[in-house]
Parts: sequence; structure tokens; C-alpha cells
Amino acid sequence: MSDDFKTNVKSKSIWLRGLFMLLFAILYGVAEFVLAIIAIFQFGHALFTGRPNGNATGFGYSVGQYIFEITKFVTFNTDERPFPFSPWPQNTAAQSDPLRAE
Repeated sequence: MSDDFKTNVKSKSIWLRGLFMLLFAILYGVAEFVLAIIAIFQFGHALFTGRPNGNATGFGYSVGQYIFEITKFVTFNTDERPFPFSPWPQNTAAQSDPLRAE
């Protein structure tokens, strides 16, 4: 076995990262479920009113951004841990989007 491997296996930081990855994998599943509920709600709202709910649109966008942040963390594209260790993603969708209900 190489010395690098032995060092990496004994590294507390890599094991801590693995623990956070497991936590965020669970949160990913929760966020995915919430996003599905928002999608169903939006469909029902659009079916009855003819347009999506503006608050749900913004929240759905931020949940999507949260899922993206989790994906970046668990794939080692960033070391920044997502919410609750960072602020919740803001809705930065373009205000001129014709699908957004104000």
C-alpha cells in the first residue's frame, strides 16, 4: 500500500467530508420530494387559475438551486457546504420571465 493511501485513510477531514456527503445525500432526497410536491401544486394551481403561483415559483427555484448546491458538494466540485451550513439559496430567477406570476 502506498503511503498516500494510508495517509488518506487516516485523514479525519476526508472522513468528515464523507459524513457530510451522507447527510447531504439524505437532504437531497428530502429536497427532491419537496420539489415534486411544489410541481404538483403548481400544476393544480395553473389548472384552476390559468397561471402558476408566484410564491411557489420562487420557492421551487430556490429548492432547485439547493439541489444544485448539494450536487456540487457531493461531487467534490466545491468545498462549501450547502444549507444549513450556508445561507438558503435566493430566488435569482429573471423577473422578466413570462411564466413567473407576480
